[in-house]
Amino acid sequence: MDFLATLQERVVVADGAMGTFLFSQGAPRGTCLEELNLSRAVLVEQVHAAYRAAGAELLQTNTFGANATRLAAHGLETKVAEINRAGVRLARAATGGSAWVAGSVGPLGPGATRLARESFREQIAALADAGADLILLETFRDLRELGEALGAARSVCDLPLVAQVSPNENGHLLNRIPPEEFARQIVVWGADVLGCNCGPGPKGIAATVRRMAALGDLPLAAQPSAGLPVEGDGPLRYPCSPEEFAAVVLSLAHSGVRLIGGCCGTTPDHIRAVRGALDAISQPSTPLRTGTAS
Repeated sequence: MDFLATLQERVVVADGAMGTFLFSQGAPRGTCLEELNLSRAVLVEQVHAAYRAAGAELLQTNTFGANATRLAAHGLETKVAEINRAGVRLARAATGGSAWVAGSVGPLGPGATRLARESFREQIAALADAGADLILLETFRDLRELGEALGAARSVCDLPLVAQVSPNENGHLLNRIPPEEFARQIVVWGADVLGCNCGPGPKGIAATVRRMAALGDLPLAAQPSAGLPVEGDGPLRYPCSPEEFAAVVLSLAHSGVRLIGGCCGTTPDHIRAVRGALDAISQPSTPLRTGTAS
């Protein structure tokens, strides 16, 4: 299946949170979640399989922070290729041969811009070499850093690139850059799909994505969190129920968003609710306007 061609025709359902779901399944706080691809591979594959069983057609690798900069905090900077390759392999094993594997790439963190491109290049090359179907850049708040990631990706592979930012409640990135500005710049940098993930929750993300929708022809993506977490005596709780989550993202499907999934706090139940809501309506059949995506 051609990923970008499919987005031209209908909505694709992605999976939900990896990190918060791994914690709920017993991963210790403070652990390097990406290293679990090596030490607890069965657990990671089970998470992927749960999302696939819930109806996800796109599984994101457990490699969000699997770059040398972040892995160095755990003494794992020499295992970039090994961890990313394992991430692709585990996600692929759960697809049943009928879902896409997206190589997940997150930001490096504060103060890492000097070596950003090389760090991104190393990770993305490993994901591409391992057989990822596309690269998903996610949760970026610094527009310049996202530009480095897109440049790195284009230098090492020709896979489809999904670029997702994580705006604040006003829809802005760092330095108060609004959607009307950052969306245009991301298009110029060569993303194939443009969207938002994480953020303040589904309603906030929906408002920002709608502002982005008027700015160009690229397919749009939305993967909101299940709201802002609530602290208590036990694990963090996320306020947005699967039914509430599905209702908001369904409205985005009606608005033309073509890649829909979840982020922090979402579970296979959220994705199952999204899948059910989409299956209950007729999928959009009018192709998107011809733009830079192909």
